[in-house]
Amino acid sequence: MWLSSEEIFETVRMIEMEHLDVRTVTLGINLLDCAGSSDVKTVATRVYDKVVRTAGGLAAVVKEVSDDFGIPIVNRRISVTPVAYVAAATDAKDYTPIAEALDRAAEVAGVDFLGGFSALVHKGVNPCDDVLISSIPNALAATQRVCASVNCASTRAGINMDAIVRMGEIVVESAWRSADQGGIYCGRLVVFANVPEDNPFMAGAMHGIGEAEACINVGVSGPGVVRATLDRLGRDCDLGEVAEAIKRTSFKITRTGELVGREVSRRMNVRFGIVDLSLAPTPARGDSVAEILESMGLERCGTHGSTAALALLNDAVKKGGAMASSYVGGLSGAFIPVSEDSAMVDAAECGAISLDKLEAMTAVCSVGLDMVAVPGDTTPETIAAIMADEMAIGVVNGKTTGVRIIPVPGRQAGDRVQYGGLLGEAIVMPVNRFSSAGFVRRKGRIPAPIQSLTN
Repeated sequence: MWLSSEEIFETVRMIEMEHLDVRTVTLGINLLDCAGSSDVKTVATRVYDKVVRTAGGLAAVVKEVSDDFGIPIVNRRISVTPVAYVAAATDAKDYTPIAEALDRAAEVAGVDFLGGFSALVHKGVNPCDDVLISSIPNALAATQRVCASVNCASTRAGINMDAIVRMGEIVVESAWRSADQGGIYCGRLVVFANVPEDNPFMAGAMHGIGEAEACINVGVSGPGVVRATLDRLGRDCDLGEVAEAIKRTSFKITRTGELVGREVSRRMNVRFGIVDLSLAPTPARGDSVAEILESMGLERCGTHGSTAALALLNDAVKKGGAMASSYVGGLSGAFIPVSEDSAMVDAAECGAISLDKLEAMTAVCSVGLDMVAVPGDTTPETIAAIMADEMAIGVVNGKTTGVRIIPVPGRQAGDRVQYGGLLGEAIVMPVNRFSSAGFVRRKGRIPAPIQSLTN
């Protein structure tokens, strides 16, 4: 699509005044050639060496591209092959040494987060998966940058309730291991359904088995740009015009990400992967997905109509972005991480949005229940049941959903917890007071839905 000079100047305004940025450039690295030894320390050394060798120039190249193009690039990140595969041949009972090696490599490479301490257990748990899952609390405690994820469900396989129950226990253990920090270790842990192999966003990034030896994936953002567009549009236009305005804006945002990603790939001599179209908020005022919904006419995000408004937003973002790039992937849509979105925090504080309403909204947007704080005495069974509900939404709708939930030790519903940086602050949200233990403790596997039979 040809862009006029007026539209070029508009993009410059987006950068300077409306929080437009490239949220992350993520370098994916295949670590399968580091496997094969029965000694976990040997594997850890190989992993460290390869990550440093492959990602050593990432930070400098990203800075150069950002300076040359005048486009802010907020984060530099790395994703790696799921560690459960890399460590499978070892006889280790704890994969924390590999997590520590990844953390040191991430520090040397100058990145803020590294994703891929992961396992895929949607149909069953292998011995290496079991070791990795058991290692998660130790790994999160021993590192600052490493993020963990476990895929527990898929549309093809159904929901592995054995894994879900185990992850409920892991989340609670991780929260208490970081009790003096508000349970923040859980901010680096995601449970997925239908996990994508090319997600550039943390905490769920991984470099899937089907990916190239190395590739650059870009996550674009720009909630502030979309909100400003709607504010200029005014309150008199209909919702079809709102969708069209969002679509056009999303096109321009995505072209920015495509430009950055291809240039970083060229300078690093690494394959270009995908652009993730997601609108990812930050705690900064004016850079909020909830504010976009309120610009459509909702008094508060979470009131009746919020799910419909979010569906409109998500669809328009995908349509505009798909026109702008031939290689779209990752999660692609609108994120609603509660603690990372200032207007979402306001909505939670005043009671406009609840855990149940958030769950309903995740049926039409990217990811799922994200950075949600709940009382510290929430049981592992309740956490597992919340995860199971979210997995069901993903499985039945054939979409990615995830749960990044934080039981905050010593806190109750209504309390405020400060995390700082991009993680923002959270209002502890109440959970249903009735027990789900009898259901989740049945375990087993919830069968795949009939729509999985598409062959």
